[in-house]
Amino acid sequence: MTTQSESDITNTFVPQRLDTRAPLNELLSSRRSPRAFSERQIEPSKIVALFEAARWSPSSANEQPWHFVAATKEDTRIYNALVESLMEGNRRWAQRAPMLVLGVAQSVYLKIGRAYQHAWYDLGQSVANLTVQASALGLAVHQMGGFDAGKAREFLSIPDGYEPVIVFAVGYAERPETLPDDLRKREEGPRSRKPLEVMVFTEEWGKPSRLVEVQNSMTSDPASRN
Repeated sequence: MTTQSESDITNTFVPQRLDTRAPLNELLSSRRSPRAFSERQIEPSKIVALFEAARWSPSSANEQPWHFVAATKEDTRIYNALVESLMEGNRRWAQRAPMLVLGVAQSVYLKIGRAYQHAWYDLGQSVANLTVQASALGLAVHQMGGFDAGKAREFLSIPDGYEPVIVFAVGYAERPETLPDDLRKREEGPRSRKPLEVMVFTEEWGKPSRLVEVQNSMTSDPASRN
């Protein structure tokens, strides 16, 4: 007989790896931001590991400006407040995820009282660490800028000096067939990114850097097309 946990694992959606121009670690090449989440609960030890990964991120002057308001569906009031803060387009699918998290950045260096210009950047690094750790644990993360920061501040009593920046859903990815048709089509569409030539410069702005020219030896490597 198949146990519930075995069934959950069997039904977990595993995305295809990217077609990259150079070999990447599979944790990066297989990462995706799904909208389809299983209702399977996240193991408590994995939740701790996610926030440990965030905790050990680098930051300016080691200020560590990141803070998180996290809720599973067992935390009914906070989970519902996070759902309510989302824009309708995100709320449609995110309310199925087993955990929602609000990322908050402090706006002032606590040590010196000066404006913390890089706080959002540092928060982003911590969430990136968390996201890679999630991939390592078989979990997926979908980050959302589409939320009402004012509502989040009000509902969750975020004090002055701290800025709600991002909400993200965490859980086990489900197959796209579970989504409404319009979201399913977006879920099944190919992932794409701008080419390196439009983002990496050396000699002058807008001129592609020689450092990202693709060598024949690299493009001929089968691993680069995984």
